[in-house]
Amino acid sequence: MPIVDVSPAVSLAYDTFGDPADPPVLLVMGFGAQLIAWHEDFCRALADRGRYVIRYDQRDCGLSTTFDEHPVDIGQFIAAVSAGDLTAALAMAPYRLDDMADDGLNLLTALGIDRAHVVGASMGGMIAQIMAIAHPERVLTLTSMMSSTGESEFGRTTPEAQAALFAPKPADRDGYIAAADSGLLWASRRYGDTAALRDLAAQSYDRAYYPAGTGRQLAAMVLSGSRADALRELRTPTLVIHGLDDTLITPDGGERTAALIPGAKLLLLPDMGHDRPRELWPELVDALAAHTD
Repeated sequence: MPIVDVSPAVSLAYDTFGDPADPPVLLVMGFGAQLIAWHEDFCRALADRGRYVIRYDQRDCGLSTTFDEHPVDIGQFIAAVSAGDLTAALAMAPYRLDDMADDGLNLLTALGIDRAHVVGASMGGMIAQIMAIAHPERVLTLTSMMSSTGESEFGRTTPEAQAALFAPKPADRDGYIAAADSGLLWASRRYGDTAALRDLAAQSYDRAYYPAGTGRQLAAMVLSGSRADALRELRTPTLVIHGLDDTLITPDGGERTAALIPGAKLLLLPDMGHDRPRELWPELVDALAAHTD
């Protein structure tokens, strides 16, 4: 898998699908998830619709650069934020979502791509929003999927989902894979698939087991604040996709995003949670192909 330097401090692992002559679509993954969370069959289906699809590992995840010199304990960080100790919380975080947005745009530059359609999921949706806000000249269209605006009152995580998300994961392979079952808490009620969750966990563990990065990614996400005012000024053609079964970022996060961005289209899917069930790929690919046309 190719790895490219996108700045003096960061190298990103990536791969591509389709013809480089086709319109480029950059897929931006979310919190703690490697590029393989964008299933290769999904990527190929989009590429078959005439798109040049690029997926990549965020910094501190997968095969990309890690920031081991800045350890962040998730429990300590959450405690500092909960106590209102912003100084302590800020001191823990070596980067922000803005830096992660720059990574994605710098990857496009390294690939010789001036402008691209940008599709972000979850935290990746937040990063994609920042790309469009900070560099609208480089973002042909924005798709914000299962994401939110950074406003604390929208897209809140249910207590059960939050407890499962931040519960310590077993370090051994078998335990790590078994723990993936907790993803059913935020998955599609109709199409939630334990076997698929465990398969992705196994692939992720074998490819690059690196739990230390999640604390820094969480800090970047929490400390980046609200994008509401900037989203009101955004003029990039935008599609917002959200699953009505989502308990990790509740649907009002997507509804609020679409309400703020002028002219944004909102697609609410009844049988999608904080996931992309294979059964919904045809609808998702159709929506993305139409939006990036």
